[in-house]
Amino acid sequence: MGSGKTTVGRRLARLLGLDFVDSDQEIVRRTGAEIPLIFEIEGEAGFRRREQAVIDELTARDSVVVATGGGAILDETNRRHLRQRGCVVYLSTKIEHLLQRTAGDRNRPLLQTADPRAKLTELYDIRDPLYRETAHIVFNAANRGPAISAKDLARRLKRLQT
Repeated sequence: MGSGKTTVGRRLARLLGLDFVDSDQEIVRRTGAEIPLIFEIEGEAGFRRREQAVIDELTARDSVVVATGGGAILDETNRRHLRQRGCVVYLSTKIEHLLQRTAGDRNRPLLQTADPRAKLTELYDIRDPLYRETAHIVFNAANRGPAISAKDLARRLKRLQT
């Protein structure tokens, strides 16, 4: 959450001449409801069911860069589809950067808490091992801007293809 998946992913897709889809934005487009409202009405479990269906569909496509929501990695089926159907990049960054990037963002229901740092740390501790297990590439995005990150990733991905 806040690592730059959407921003870097969009730039990366452009550099590689691929389509780009953000799974969270796709859920919003399909439902006509913002994610906080989906969480409010259906709970996290309802949102995760929608997320799994969208990720299943998106990972079956060719020539696409997919940015997932941060919690998509929690689902074993999502991890399997992501790993088997494409090249997974984990944009690793520090809690400090995540806090700066997510501060005041009301579209992140899990961070609507009195202590966002503690929540981010909790989420990181749970998710980081899953990201590392699933990723083909672990990319340190902590001290790079999105344009540089996308260019570096494009080079790495092109080397993998050769």
